[in-house]
Amino acid sequence: MKNNRLVSLLLIIGILFLINLLSRQFFLRMDITNGKQYTLSKATKDILRDLADPVTVSAYFSKDLPSEVLKNKRDFQELLIEYANRSKGNVDYEFISPNEDPTIEQELMQKGINPVMIQVREKDQAKSQKVFMGAVVAHGEAEEIIPLITPGAAMEYALTTSIKKLSTADKPYVGIIQGHGEPSIQELSQLYQSLSILYNVEAINLSTEEEIASRFKTVALIRPTDTIPPEDFFKMNNYLSKGGNLVVAFNKVEGDFSTAQGKSIYTGITPWLANKGISVDDAFVMDATCGTVTVQQRTGFFTMNNQVQFPYLPLINAFNDHPITDGLEQVVLQFASPINFLGDSSSTFIPLLQTSARSATARMPVMFDVSRQWSEVDFPMGSLNVGGLIEGNFGGNVPARLIVYSDGDFPISGQRGSNPDNINLMSNSIDFLSDDTGLINLRTKEVATRPIKELEDGKRATYKWVNFLLPIFLILGYGFIRAQRNRAVRMRRKEQRFA
Repeated sequence: MKNNRLVSLLLIIGILFLINLLSRQFFLRMDITNGKQYTLSKATKDILRDLADPVTVSAYFSKDLPSEVLKNKRDFQELLIEYANRSKGNVDYEFISPNEDPTIEQELMQKGINPVMIQVREKDQAKSQKVFMGAVVAHGEAEEIIPLITPGAAMEYALTTSIKKLSTADKPYVGIIQGHGEPSIQELSQLYQSLSILYNVEAINLSTEEEIASRFKTVALIRPTDTIPPEDFFKMNNYLSKGGNLVVAFNKVEGDFSTAQGKSIYTGITPWLANKGISVDDAFVMDATCGTVTVQQRTGFFTMNNQVQFPYLPLINAFNDHPITDGLEQVVLQFASPINFLGDSSSTFIPLLQTSARSATARMPVMFDVSRQWSEVDFPMGSLNVGGLIEGNFGGNVPARLIVYSDGDFPISGQRGSNPDNINLMSNSIDFLSDDTGLINLRTKEVATRPIKELEDGKRATYKWVNFLLPIFLILGYGFIRAQRNRAVRMRRKEQRFA
């Protein structure tokens, strides 16, 4: 009997060892999260498979982390393990605790990895703790810094794009048109930072350039304020006719809060788009799902700032199934106009941004009344297009793509950090037109939080009861099955003794 138990134990140990050995080459993990947060994308797998030279990832996490931050470290470690397996050893990693050596802390801060202060509870007391949560990705002599690995953030995007940037010798070019009152690249610093990971971003002054160079995979025209001369439109037409890609985000209308009035803006873009089958109405879009403005209200001796809904600031939180908008949560527009496609079958129009099912339009002249009480009857129209993709031949024999947004301010308002998806929308648009690796799908791949308090009352009650009763029923079920099995064993033994 003892020999049999020993053999069984050795077999179990051998099987576990074999499974552990095979798991390094053949691994399987079930991912039941809503956005497949723990499944590597095809883009990441392709980039790791094509790695020719080794990449080293040095992860810097402090010791004695609280449980919620320790999970962040474990998630990043599991991600690195999968990267190492997928790259067949071309991704090597190490975890270093910088708190043990002040020299390492200084080096990290010089590189841009700064500690963050978090609140922890210890022995029923709250205290602040300084922790490092960053990484350095190295490829030869070159390095890329991930300054902060935020819990729930898009870790795969940060890591994969760093590896892609280091392993790519020649990055494609993206152009930002200048010369008509557009914001400079410095004013678009956050957008520039997002794009510069994968592209060489350059300013293009159409007034001094004879043409848009063919090296630019995509060109963006963002919020021009001056009238664009015909010769510059000719250069954009010539670029499109050769198969170029163009993103146009412009204002047809504008609101002035100082005068509480809305007005039309003429830049020449509207008739230029009309020749391509795109009509942009001279009107404001209004949406019941909207942003807010701050209004001062006086109560007695006090003046209070209150946030009131302002339908002229559409808040887009429902998106079509398209790589450009996949993963976005909300985009806030500022004074947009309706977009209509009037082209023929030679081109295709794909809506990208649409208002909610409770929308309306306001034609000139428009006076803003921030104290107005809005009702359902004020929004009799359905969804309106405020952004779209046009694919077709624009004066040439080579297919080209043109993306149009009827608000030129959303990439600029996103610079302040209040609406990060505004930047993501513009970055995704340029990525979609420029990049064929699929990294566009990773930028907004984050761990989605679903607080139970935000669920409907019925669904929340169901989850609570299931969470409470399911373990009890499982225990009772296991006890019942075990009792039945023991009863069957006793009955068999009685029958044997009777025989």
